[in-house]
Amino acid sequence: MVDVFSGRLLVSKDGRSVDPEEALQNKVVGLYFSAGWCSPCRDFTPVLCDFYTELLEESQPPAPFEVVFISSDHSAEEMAGYMHAMHGDWLALPFHDPYKHDLKKKYNITAIPKLVIVKQTGEVITDKGRKQIRDKGLSCFRNWLEGADIFQNFSS
Repeated sequence: MVDVFSGRLLVSKDGRSVDPEEALQNKVVGLYFSAGWCSPCRDFTPVLCDFYTELLEESQPPAPFEVVFISSDHSAEEMAGYMHAMHGDWLALPFHDPYKHDLKKKYNITAIPKLVIVKQTGEVITDKGRKQIRDKGLSCFRNWLEGADIFQNFSS
């Protein structure tokens, strides 16, 4: 992931700048393309929140997983409102960063919501993260971990 966000900053839900190199190192990363105005997004976001919470807060050790929100909101205020109202404690690409357009192109995002699960290199593990979470729940994380080339003893 270091490759994908190299030289950029991400922001936390509370607005702090976060170094992606530290925050995403040795983690499976879900790139979450979404927007507050999109009803399927508002439908899936709480599901993703629960998934994230269970993996990070309810497992010991916490799962090596992070979500990076890539907004399709119409304004920075809309994005901030959506993040505060509905999102888990995950990271986001700042609203005004033009890199979101490159990411949409790179990962072939034609509709939202879309959850693309990627390795450290940015290589896609699956672009069907949303469907897999809905269909399999937490068990899909083990498959992502196996595809991610991250070596650690995580048990779910």
